Amino acid sequence: MELRDLKSFIEVAAHKSFTKAAAHSYLTQPSLSKAVKKLEEELHVELFDRSTRNLRLTDAGRIVYQQGHKVLGALAELDILLDELIEIGVGEIKMGVPPLVGTLFFPRIAEKFHKKYPQVTLKLVELGAKRICQLVEDGEIDLGMIVLPANEQQFDIYPFIQDEIVLYLHEDHRLAQKGSVSLSELKDEKFILFAEDFSLYDYIKHSCEKAGFSPDISYQSSQWDLIIELVLSNLGITLMPKSVHNKLLNSNIKIISVDSPHLYWELGIITKNEAYQSFALKELLKMLENNEI
Repeated sequence: MELRDLKSFIEVAAHKSFTKAAAHSYLTQPSLSKAVKKLEEELHVELFDRSTRNLRLTDAGRIVYQQGHKVLGALAELDILLDELIEIGVGEIKMGVPPLVGTLFFPRIAEKFHKKYPQVTLKLVELGAKRICQLVEDGEIDLGMIVLPANEQQFDIYPFIQDEIVLYLHEDHRLAQKGSVSLSELKDEKFILFAEDFSLYDYIKHSCEKAGFSPDISYQSSQWDLIIELVLSNLGITLMPKSVHNKLLNSNIKIISVDSPHLYWELGIITKNEAYQSFALKELLKMLENNEI
């Protein structure tokens, strides 16, 4: 069945005449007659009772007329929905974010994006960066925000932000009055770090090893605020992005710059190579790349 034949039939049925239907459409009367005849042959039914002066629908004709209207209505609605998807933005974006990154950046991202695309839902998945990479690779989430570097063979990578990593310690700690410290000065300290499935754990551990020592890790957690609470209890020190300090309410925590070497936390957005990207996802990536969020 061709849509143009169905449209021709509905036009004739609406006007109850081939002549009137032709006068109100761009088709000739023979074209309309041919289309209706073709439709009747395909469906193996008669659609019109032609024995009276005015055309009347048969029982089969009424069914095809009613269902035909639904089909054409659904197609018209499809165009509207696709226009909304492209021009307005609807749908859902699954976004994988480590807890620390979520705390620092997700509320702002969600607020800015929601203002522009209120019909798009950002679904937050909070996990360590290693797990997020796997979910992006498996196609279970649309994008991930992780600590770089990332595998360029697997992912399209969009750099997002860079932040200095600094030392967090209790104000009574022996190093609290120093202006800066070298990483090697921390070799005898108790470290409180993120769990091993977090990229920040690997980065700090490898940085310490390059500085000539293996960090003595006393506690690990997947929650940045618990790590800070342990530091507040003077149970150890931690290394975290400087931007975390803006979230702290307790003044008993001191932050000190680390040099020799300087440590940096570089975040990026990853998506799976050559994966389909919805219009909403493309817009979010564009906003992130252009620092609009």
